[in-house]
Amino acid sequence: MGQSVHNVALQEVVLAQPRGFCAGVDRAIEIVERALVRYGAPIYVRHEIVHNTFVVADLKAKGAIFIEDLADVPAGATLVFSAHGVSQAVRQEAAERGFQIFDATCPLVTKVHVEVAKLRREGYEFIMIGHKGHPEVEGTMGQLDDGIYLVEDVEDVERVQVRQPERLAVVTQTTLSVDDASAILAAVKARFPLVREPKKQDICYATQNRQDAVKLLTAEVDVLIVVGSPTSSNSNRLREVAERRELAAYMVDNASELQPEWFEGRQRVGLTAGASAPELLVQQVIERLRELGATSVRTMPGVEETIEFPLPLGLGDKSMAAAAASRS
Repeated sequence: MGQSVHNVALQEVVLAQPRGFCAGVDRAIEIVERALVRYGAPIYVRHEIVHNTFVVADLKAKGAIFIEDLADVPAGATLVFSAHGVSQAVRQEAAERGFQIFDATCPLVTKVHVEVAKLRREGYEFIMIGHKGHPEVEGTMGQLDDGIYLVEDVEDVERVQVRQPERLAVVTQTTLSVDDASAILAAVKARFPLVREPKKQDICYATQNRQDAVKLLTAEVDVLIVVGSPTSSNSNRLREVAERRELAAYMVDNASELQPEWFEGRQRVGLTAGASAPELLVQQVIERLRELGATSVRTMPGVEETIEFPLPLGLGDKSMAAAAASRS
């Protein structure tokens, strides 16, 4: 396979640490798998459980059916909300339709929803920093009927019209670029000096850690590969972090998308994965890079993530542990 490749100086693969699955993604996938074991197929999931092509295909093969419209779910079915969270309108409709519901919303997204509800009761309006159309943004903005305004960049901050600048709070999509978000937040604070910030920033620990790891990696490598699906916000941000440091960076869904010419004249390739990308895909990319000439693999020192989130009631008991242990 590698024989036809000429002029490739590829020698070393350097792995980012941490990379790949975060606790929220692990929990979301496990909720679907445990629901399939306990209640049998099909289990309906509103929106892709996480934004990864491989994960979604694997769960489909096991009996999960992914839908966007609750009208596509038969009465009495079991429904899982994706890790990105849902609006109050979706929650209400699901309850009215009588589904058995398991909520796989990442607890860090739920924290943002709880904060929005609490501050609204205290009379606040909100500016949300995020990407229009992303399901997490739709879910968070959908916690309220009005009084929450989306800004995607500094220009949006200049244009946004709020009713009461003295009672204004800011919340953030959890998977943004840390650098982008801080620039937009600075603009919000400059325009609305009384704005209330969250006690702890909304960008999640896993997003921050993966971006920090890429920043360290860029100093050591000649090109970066990010394993992640095109719809994955946090994976796209990893590629952008490298590009801002003027490092060539490419995002691939799997090893088959690697192009030999990316590595011509480049000795060291950095490798990371978005929070919804399984380690299996990373290992397959490493194998392909070996075929293209890489002779060694090392992992950068980095943060060891130990956080785990509990499963919802009804799925987290010990009798299900054996089924989860056999996860492929």
